Amino acid sequence: MDRRSFLALAGGVGAAVASAQGFRRWLDITPTVHYPGRAEGHFLRERGKLPAPDEVIETDIVILGSGIAGLTAAWKLKREGQRKVLMIDGPQPFGNAAGGHFGDMAYPTGGHYLPLPSPESVHVREILFDLGIIESDPYGEKPYYDERYVLHGPEERLLFNGRWQEGFLPTEGVAPEELAEHQRFFAEVARLRTLRGADGKRAFVFPTVASSLDPEFDSLDRITLKDWLDQQGYRSPTLHWYLNYCCRDDYGTRYDKVSAWAGLHYYCSRWGKAANAGNGAWLTWPGGMQVVADKLAAASRVRRRAGTAVSLKRAGAGVEALCFTLEGGVARTVLVRARKAICAMPLYVAARVVEDIGAYGFDAQRHTPSYAPWMVANFLMKDFPRELPEVPLAWDNVVYQEPGLGYVVSTHQDIRVAPPAKTVFSAYVALSDRTPEAARKWMMTASADELVALASADLKSAYGWKFAACVERVDITLRGHAMAAPLPGFRGNAGLKALREADGPIVFAHADLSGFSVFEEAAWWGVQAALKVLR
Repeated sequence: MDRRSFLALAGGVGAAVASAQGFRRWLDITPTVHYPGRAEGHFLRERGKLPAPDEVIETDIVILGSGIAGLTAAWKLKREGQRKVLMIDGPQPFGNAAGGHFGDMAYPTGGHYLPLPSPESVHVREILFDLGIIESDPYGEKPYYDERYVLHGPEERLLFNGRWQEGFLPTEGVAPEELAEHQRFFAEVARLRTLRGADGKRAFVFPTVASSLDPEFDSLDRITLKDWLDQQGYRSPTLHWYLNYCCRDDYGTRYDKVSAWAGLHYYCSRWGKAANAGNGAWLTWPGGMQVVADKLAAASRVRRRAGTAVSLKRAGAGVEALCFTLEGGVARTVLVRARKAICAMPLYVAARVVEDIGAYGFDAQRHTPSYAPWMVANFLMKDFPRELPEVPLAWDNVVYQEPGLGYVVSTHQDIRVAPPAKTVFSAYVALSDRTPEAARKWMMTASADELVALASADLKSAYGWKFAACVERVDITLRGHAMAAPLPGFRGNAGLKALREADGPIVFAHADLSGFSVFEEAAWWGVQAALKVLR
């Protein structure tokens, strides 16, 4: 990318993009923009242009994809004694769990935290214990976690009406009748959290397949979260904003699009406890979930190879996977032959890669989820901008607006008394103010200045022009299909159910099988896929 100036401006999101008419401050800096999978996607669409394979690799099990599902499958296979495993990384190693570095300063380019696992998430507890993140009593009511990874305070704050306040739900200056609705909503969450259906199962748990199938709860999947709020008589604008923010943060999609079941699951499933942290605490790392991905890869000792699968098919009693790499724009292919394959890639990709995927009961036109696009911008800060008084800088800092999701401070877990000389502010943007198709089109055509302007809108709101003077470098990652969006009806998706149950030479493992993208679901399907291929 050509050297260009960094534009930090904007009073609101519209002003951020319409930069020519707004506030400007120019810095001689080069934003770096990444589009994971874009080049590989071109070859997937035009696979006929790939050369013939110049190498054949034989293995017992091949894992196609190195996201959390693929890594968990490799980890489980190693735990069960299977070592003849080859992993093809895919277009970006670790996928949505990937991170980056500015020198020795790590930052996330995807997920950045993990909630404490609840009792039903036995598979997550097993993983965290094996990786040393849980230090003792992994299956007890309150496991003991490595202190370095438990989120330190202050945890979160919100810029509302020009002032910072603790927490994300606006309270200061909010009318008493609105505050009463806040209390009523969380009382309902507390009730739903322990509620069981006629089948004896909790209504909302991880993994989601362990949740109750009681028709009373399933009916929530036929409406949006906003519909449910309206039906329950919630009118508070601040509560509606907050719940919309949470849906955009977890699913990349607005609350008037997200299934009410998924929206309520966000709150009702996350109630893990710890011996050395408060209820519902979070685990986090400067580099986000890449730390967990690195640990899983190391623990699995899986043999990894760069490359992207372009086709996967049954061949005799086993499978064949044609994979390719791009070096300087030149494609090179390799053929992998195995007894079994774990397809650990997003379903919109698997639909193109798996030969005759319809034979598994998956119709690509009807069953592929809708995907929400994301932008993650990491600002290397050579200094900390001056804060407004009263509420100090927190780990997660949110501005009362859309489409920004605020920014996370990478050095927050640093336990030194004096703050470090530099830090990284990781700004998240869910482009939920437009359709996914329009957002992806904008991503492909926007200039670097436009991208940075939108990514920095929340930071400009928080700090004004003084923010720009503190920025040294900017790294932007654009994920056009970042996560599956759980729209109404997602729980009854017959195609996802068919792929979850597939058992043969090719099995599937990805959070998409659950209809939304979270660690707990990806890990669950990775474990299940490993158990299948071991049979």
